Formats: sequence, C-alpha cells, structure tokens
Amino acid sequence: MHHRHCVALPAALTIAVIVLTACTTLGPVATDRPGSIAEGSGFDIEGRLSARRGTAAVASNFTWSHTPVHDRFDFASPLGQIYARVSGDASGVNVEHADGRWNSYRDWSTLSLALFDLAIPVDGLSTWILGAPQSELPSTIERDAAGRPSVLRQNGWEIVYSYTVDDARERPKRLVLRNKDTEPIEVRVVIDRWN
Repeated sequence: MHHRHCVALPAALTIAVIVLTACTTLGPVATDRPGSIAEGSGFDIEGRLSARRGTAAVASNFTWSHTPVHDRFDFASPLGQIYARVSGDASGVNVEHADGRWNSYRDWSTLSLALFDLAIPVDGLSTWILGAPQSELPSTIERDAAGRPSVLRQNGWEIVYSYTVDDARERPKRLVLRNKDTEPIEVRVVIDRWN
C-alpha cells in the first residue's frame, strides 16, 4: 500500500501531478519572457511534492527529466532512497518499483487512473511547470509585477506560482495546483534545482 501511494503521487502531480506522477510528451512550449526555457527544449528539475485528495495524502522527493519526446521521474524518500522510477513516451509508461517489480501502462492518464483512481492532467504539467498553458485548451493567466505568471487556470485546475526573487527571468520555485472537483485535490511542488 505504501508503494501504491508513493507512485500515485507522481501520477497526481507527474501529474499535476503526480497530482504529480509523470508527464506525457507535448509539442513545443511557447514562452514569452526573458530567461524562460527555450521553445521545445527539455529540462531537469529536483524538488519535493505533496498531494492531498480528501483525507488521503502523500509526499515525496523527486527528480524529473523532461525532453520533447520522453519523461523520467525518480521518486525518493527524504534520505534519497529511490522507491519508484517512472518513465514514458508516446509508446507507453513503465513503473519500476524498488523491489524490482515492473508495471506498464498505455499512457500517463491510464497510470494515474490505476494508481490514484483519478484522471490527473499529466499532459499539462510539463507546460504548467514553466508557467505556460497547454496551447490547445482555453486558459486565463494572471501576472505579477515582474510580468511572470502568478495564477494560471486551465482545464478545471488553478496553478499558483511563487518566486524567490523579483527578477522577470526567475523560474517558479513553488507551485500549488488545485482542482475543486467532487473531491478536491491539491498538489504542492517545491523546485529545489532547475537545470
């Protein structure tokens, strides 16, 4: 049961987790501010996330390596022990557990349904983490005094961004993703390192 919740978190965020579990590959991300990640490029981030749905909650450290065609998440304990590695591309998603077990899923949405019993917008996370909406869906964006996204609303989700310095080139350091569906979901992501 413990492994199930740990892996589910990424799906929830990685999903907006897992809300964060993983992320499907998307087309180029349009960015319009200095210092933002170039269109269509990848990124590597390390951080911490927590997800809450009703009374159920999970937390994990993570590393996420994203390219336009592949995503890989490692989920670890606070002491650095990896308990799940999730990787996927257009051909499917694989979960490797610490005990050597493997599970395969058709796509990120199937993974989030299987692990979290909830469809989580994994497809959006790789753009949302950059402060950009998915181009094919309607959205609204509020910006702070430096012109950076402060609140993004899309597909039933509200993403609130926080930054550590007043620099228009600063990437988000914190995201809070909320969905007020029948059973509210909240995912918090703290990014410790961007590459």
